[in-house]
Amino acid sequence: QVRLTESGGGLVQPGGSLRLSCAVSGFTLDYYAIGWFRQAPGKEREGVSCISSSDSRTYYADSVKGRFTLSRDNAKNTVYLQMNSLKPEDTGVYYCAADLDPPQYWSGTYYCPHDYWGQGTQVTVSS
Repeated sequence: QVRLTESGGGLVQPGGSLRLSCAVSGFTLDYYAIGWFRQAPGKEREGVSCISSSDSRTYYADSVKGRFTLSRDNAKNTVYLQMNSLKPEDTGVYYCAADLDPPQYWSGTYYCPHDYWGQGTQVTVSS
């Protein structure tokens, strides 16, 4: 059974940091692209970052470039999203998703396929 489990969310002050983890089971992480998405209250879900399976190439939304870093540890079946310099607008439920298809990139925009989803972890940035 494919399962993705997010952890590491919480309450943090503006300027603080959090590291989210996405632990996968039921499949071999090596072959899957992993994306992080978030949904703020009253807003649509949006892509945050994505990492390919073949070469671990990473993609980021403009709003998080330079602040977030995505990495993967296939041996641990886990993907990490390091979030620094957090802002109140980063608040939301963060989800990870997996897909066998690779990310697509064109003209400064990326699309991260997302067949399987985790249940999400809440991130709140507030003073």
